[in-house]
Amino acid sequence: MDGNRIKISNFIICNRKHDLILNIKVWIKAFRLRTLPLSLSGILLSIFLAYSNGYYNLKTSILCIITTLFLQILSNLANDYGDFVNGIDNKERLGPSRTVQSGDISPKNMKKAIIVFTILSLISGFFLIYDKNLFIFAPLGILAIIAAITYTIGRKPYGYIGLGDLSVFIFFGLVSVIGTYFLLTENFNYDLLLISTSIGLFSTAVLNINNIRDIESDKKSGKNSIPVRIGLKKAKIYHYFLLLFGILFAFLYTYINFKSYFQFLFLISIPFIVKKCF
Repeated sequence: MDGNRIKISNFIICNRKHDLILNIKVWIKAFRLRTLPLSLSGILLSIFLAYSNGYYNLKTSILCIITTLFLQILSNLANDYGDFVNGIDNKERLGPSRTVQSGDISPKNMKKAIIVFTILSLISGFFLIYDKNLFIFAPLGILAIIAAITYTIGRKPYGYIGLGDLSVFIFFGLVSVIGTYFLLTENFNYDLLLISTSIGLFSTAVLNINNIRDIESDKKSGKNSIPVRIGLKKAKIYHYFLLLFGILFAFLYTYINFKSYFQFLFLISIPFIVKKCF
């Protein structure tokens, strides 16, 4: 009898562990870890630039990275929930399946997760600006949280009217690079506009290629992304424009701040970009 009880107990424990592992995997899928390096690109670039100019602050650097990760995950969760509620995620969508659409996470639990990461973003952002005593950044941080949520959530999500590209350009480019650099150095250099524009254009290109992929399903769902608005042919031209000027602005920044020819190693990527595009 005792042996049977032990077997039943072990069976229950194993099932709970299995369910816990599956649950963790589902949430990791919802976090969309592949998007995190892109969100960190401008942050890491600014940290390296600041360090090369003699500024180094490990605590601020870590807080910048953590805050950015929280914001990106918040955006991904909000996107997952918002696209489901608005009917954008459907069987015709070509991208990876979303967790709410597939039923892996209930809308109620996703809303709870959005609230949790909103709070985490606020806490992390507060410690970041408190550490540097730069409370002038508070409105910008709140705006970043609002932008992450309202991209696909709300009565009029701005991502559904073609403004997602502008938001990505501003927050992944200008704010990411210039904002982080200022937090680390409390200085502003005008040439940062060149490299932040480059990062912003490349980040926008990533969004654009995803929107091109989903152009047909977005049309039917009423999501008026840039490719839906201008058509596939012009969307491809727009994509070339983003990549070309992204490289150009990076080249100009490097030329102005030239110290070594090794700085131009990024140009090696051009043939691969051209091959992919043509």
